Amino acid sequence: MTNPMIAGLLLAAGGGRRLGGRPKALLDHQGRPLVEHAVRVLREGGCTRVHVVLGADADVVREKASLPGCVLIDNPEWAEGMGSSLRAGLASLRGTDASAALVSLVDQPGIGPDAIARVYAAHRSPATLAAAAYEGERGHPVLFGADHWAGIAASAVGDRGARAYLKEHADDIALVECGDIARAYDIDTPADLIHLE
Repeated sequence: MTNPMIAGLLLAAGGGRRLGGRPKALLDHQGRPLVEHAVRVLREGGCTRVHVVLGADADVVREKASLPGCVLIDNPEWAEGMGSSLRAGLASLRGTDASAALVSLVDQPGIGPDAIARVYAAHRSPATLAAAAYEGERGHPVLFGADHWAGIAASAVGDRGARAYLKEHADDIALVECGDIARAYDIDTPADLIHLE
C-alpha cells in the first residue's frame, strides 16, 4: 500500500477578541507572523500538503505572511467560532486524495513538529481518530480520518469545533501522549503573549 495522504489543516481564522482584536495569524513570533510558524510545524511533522483556514483580516494575512504551496481557504463566517473554520477546512479536503486531516490551531506555538509527527504516526486508515494527550487529557493536534469528516462537519457549531463528535466517539480515539514533548497552551489574552518570541 502506498503511503496515505495526510493533509495538515491549520485553523488560523480567529480575530483575537481577547487580544484587543489582533488576528492570531498575524501575531509576531520569531520575527514573522505566527501563521508561518504553524505551517512550518505541520510540514516538519510530516504533512506535505497544508490547508490554512483564514478569517479575520484574511487579505492582510495573505499580504504579510509567506505561505507558499499552502491551500488558503477564506472562511467568511469565522466570527461564528472555530466550528465554521473546521467545516470550511474539511470541505476544502473533500474530493482530494487525503485519507485524513491532521488539525492544528494557529495559537498553540508550544506544540512543535515532534507532537505533529507522533499524532501523524497514529494514522491507520480513513476510520482513524487520534489526538494528542497531555497527562491523559485530550488536546491538539487531532487527526480525523476521512470517514469521520461528514459527521464532524455536521456537529461543528459555534466555538466547540469537533468536541461534541469526539465526545460521542471517545472510545474510538487513539490518545497519543505528547506531554513530554509539547506544551498545549493557547495564546488567548495579553498575558499569554509572553509565550511568543
